[in-house]
Amino acid sequence: MSLVKYASEYAVPCVYPLPRPLREPISITVPGSKSITNRALLLSTLAEGTSVLEGVLFSDDSRHFLKCIQDLGFETRVEEEAARITVTGCGGRVPRAEASQYVGSAGTAARFLTAYLGVTEGVYHMDASPQMRKRPMAPLLKSLGELGCEILFEEKEGYFPFTLKGHGFGSSEITVDIGHSSQFLSALLICACLCREDCTIHVEGTHGMSYIHMTEAMMGQFGVEVEHPDPVTFRIRAGQAYRPRAYRVEPDVSAACYFYACTPLLGIPVQVEGVHFDSLQGDVAFLEILKKMGCALTDTPAGILAEPPAGGGFPGVDVNMSAFSDQAITLAAIAPFATTPTTIRGIGHIRYQESDRMAAMVNELGKMGILCRETEQNLTIYPGKPSPCLVETYEDHRMAMGFALTGLRAPGIVIRDPDCCRKTFENYFSVLEKLIHAVQRP
Repeated sequence: MSLVKYASEYAVPCVYPLPRPLREPISITVPGSKSITNRALLLSTLAEGTSVLEGVLFSDDSRHFLKCIQDLGFETRVEEEAARITVTGCGGRVPRAEASQYVGSAGTAARFLTAYLGVTEGVYHMDASPQMRKRPMAPLLKSLGELGCEILFEEKEGYFPFTLKGHGFGSSEITVDIGHSSQFLSALLICACLCREDCTIHVEGTHGMSYIHMTEAMMGQFGVEVEHPDPVTFRIRAGQAYRPRAYRVEPDVSAACYFYACTPLLGIPVQVEGVHFDSLQGDVAFLEILKKMGCALTDTPAGILAEPPAGGGFPGVDVNMSAFSDQAITLAAIAPFATTPTTIRGIGHIRYQESDRMAAMVNELGKMGILCRETEQNLTIYPGKPSPCLVETYEDHRMAMGFALTGLRAPGIVIRDPDCCRKTFENYFSVLEKLIHAVQRP
């Protein structure tokens, strides 16, 4: 399947006000979850035997992860049209004792594979894109060093590129700081069953715990349970092993949220196929924000249906999004159209993601003439009428996808480098145009 390619800029069609009220819900299909796809790939390599993964996401991030495990010698069968990958795992053994790994801009591949290779025996040369080279790795690498891994930095200490010389688990107890990324803990948790003794991980920091819950749930689905002696301690008992299985990846709730956000924004009913409240994905909490805005939500057999607020407008909200901060940009993009200010709390860590997302939101909203107030952890956005603007996306897929929503209600919004969406949702604008055509029909 060829990658979807867009022009260097995308002029978002303004569709508001709608030519007619929309009664029937717009049905949207989104690809598989990136977070679940990449976890399932790693768990499959750790199992002894063959797993079949259905509904997987094919994007830049997942392709990098897939290429990395193939370069490590794991046997795979890829059926992209069927959204299926078959992986033969080796029970925790890495087929090649030396290999080079290029993770691109994929944070999950960067953190998960680094942890895995850091606690096995072998020599692995790790590199990443210029964007990923700027993102923090030091807390995870510090933990791996304490476990006995030798780390040779080729450039700046604590960042890609580096070489790992792993010697297995040199300790059964470790502390990790997740202040910048919960992926550090997820990575160590998944690999902890390779320790020959009970493995205990102490955690500093609290953000992104919904992703930790996802990791624990998926570990359990593949056969390894995590215990909690106290809220900041995780214990994996020795003797557990992952089992191969058939596994279906959920639709990506992070992707679904852009379309659900159109419900208050445009006053339209939206249903995303296969998305349910019992999802493993923490971003389903974004739908609770829509309820605060007056939307009605119904979990139907086909997927959650969001219906618009009665009477038109929607209020701003004051919410802590530390557990599902990937949706901070989504909320920021629709906040100018609320009737009252919106405050997003607990998102200081997003400065260290694909871009400095806090600065990016403030910059682009400011260019539109929207007033923002920023503190270390919080962002307040005031109602206003966005002016025409060329939105810089900073090579960040969520900036492109999120601020496209602003253009649906404000004329003159143009997205620079829409192709950056290939990181997680390569046909995003094609799916968005399906919604646009539906609301424009006379």
